[in-house]
Amino acid sequence: MATDAASLDELGPVDYLIVEFPAGASNFTGEMAAELVSLVDAGTIRVIDVLILTKNNDGSVEAKELSEIEELGELQAIEAQLAELLAEDDVVHLAAAMEPGSTAGVLIWENLWAAPFAAAARRSGGQLIANGRIPIQAIIASIEADEPTTEGA
Repeated sequence: MATDAASLDELGPVDYLIVEFPAGASNFTGEMAAELVSLVDAGTIRVIDVLILTKNNDGSVEAKELSEIEELGELQAIEAQLAELLAEDDVVHLAAAMEPGSTAGVLIWENLWAAPFAAAARRSGGQLIANGRIPIQAIIASIEADEPTTEGA
């Protein structure tokens, strides 16, 4: 990803997520890779970085860049867009929530769908000062709490 002034002016919001797979519970069928490639091909996102973290039983963490993994399969198509963005301290921080013996994938992406709006906001003198996510579990809990109960019927 180029980092000249023009490309930075057009940059969309950047997000990350971590998907943890408990020890012995991963089932890598290729479905996640196919969905990620579809998002890239559709122009919805641009992958900035992908890491695979392994948290050993002693709490130590090993991190691999996607480019270090043999047989990338469908992910080979996006591998060229990767850039090392995270520092070692970032990796330790991200791995803190992981359970010992687990493996996690860290995905950092630019929201290309929002880039034109973000660029227009910057050209208008605005700046993004905060963003966040509402966890899907919180949304489900809120919807379920608002559903009428059938008690006393």
